[in-house]
Amino acid sequence: MERRLLIAGNWKMNGLSKDGLELAKGVASESKKLDKCDFLICPPFTLIAAAKKALRGSKVALGAQDVHFAEKGAHTGDISPLMLKDLGCKFVIVGHSERRADHGESDELVCKKAKAAQEQGLTAVICIGETDEQRTAGKTIEVCTKQILGSVPEKSTYRNTVIAYEPVWAIGSGKTPTPAEVEEVHAAVRKVLAKKLTKAQAAKIRILYGGSVKPNNAKEFLSLEDVDGALVGGASLKVADFMAIATNSCC
Repeated sequence: MERRLLIAGNWKMNGLSKDGLELAKGVASESKKLDKCDFLICPPFTLIAAAKKALRGSKVALGAQDVHFAEKGAHTGDISPLMLKDLGCKFVIVGHSERRADHGESDELVCKKAKAAQEQGLTAVICIGETDEQRTAGKTIEVCTKQILGSVPEKSTYRNTVIAYEPVWAIGSGKTPTPAEVEEVHAAVRKVLAKKLTKAQAAKIRILYGGSVKPNNAKEFLSLEDVDGALVGGASLKVADFMAIATNSCC
């Protein structure tokens, strides 16, 4: 089953107006040189409107880093799926390990967010991944399986869902699993998706790898059978690095 690679940038809590606008413009311009993969950037909420303007006319999709499950209401500081849609977002990240750790987000809450996003026509990028302690205990597959079963809505399809496997211990650390370890997890995740959804949907859903993805290691991960792109953190903050990941992997 052929799945187009998706190179997604998670800017996290980085970027002021000037730098964010230049970064978005740079990605928009450079992406025109590559037509074998899809692109996505997820700026902080403060830069979404500016990024939308910068991406106009390009093939780079716009996303957000989090969302509330309610359409509106008394939820100070939160952003609804409808608001993101109104801003021009097509994707939204849910369940990132930093949200799970810093804000105590459970699989149940992540599932509610993903479902709400899907119902508004957004594609939910659902993050999963094990901690170093869980990995050392040999529980990687068990943890990821539990997160998939609890975080992925029942009506998810390849059109409204992307999975991102990001081992928590690899995010921002410079450490990465071996390609064999990554392929093992991705293959296991696809099997779980087949049981939860259908084999047909599981075969089409894109599963990204994230966790210290850089230009010099992207190709070895993105060439794996069940790896369908990358969720890039720090390297997405520099146009040259972000596009080098795509160039090394999509050509």
